[in-house]
Amino acid sequence: MKNSIKIAGLIFVFVIAATILSSKPNPMHSMQGVWELQSFSYWDGDKIDTVAKDEGYRQVKIYYNGKIMWSRWVPGDKKGRFGYGSYNITEDQLMETIEYGDYEMMQALDTMRVFNFQLDLKDATYSQISLDLEGNPTFSENYIRID
Repeated sequence: MKNSIKIAGLIFVFVIAATILSSKPNPMHSMQGVWELQSFSYWDGDKIDTVAKDEGYRQVKIYYNGKIMWSRWVPGDKKGRFGYGSYNITEDQLMETIEYGDYEMMQALDTMRVFNFQLDLKDATYSQISLDLEGNPTFSENYIRID
């Protein structure tokens, strides 16, 4: 009888250990991939106005191994825009640090190099939301995953 209890106890411990070891932890969400801008959202208090991007306007961001590269094409503008740098995310924050880019981006980098956003990340969409000094949302860029 004692041996049966010991065997049952060992089996129980083995089953629990196997369950714990085989269960996968919740992985951190990932931005890795290629994303294309779809729309912009503007906040006025609780009111949100979402506007589709203009016809022909393209903005793509690529996130991979902690690095970001983005490019923008605006119809009628003879110069494209691009930037390269690194990024870091938490559950609800996105921080992009731009290291270099086109001429206009480099001019802007003289005043601001690190961009912090509130992050709303789903499997196939994400929004990078700008906040005012009081922490209220003011503006967002809304993307879909294209790869």
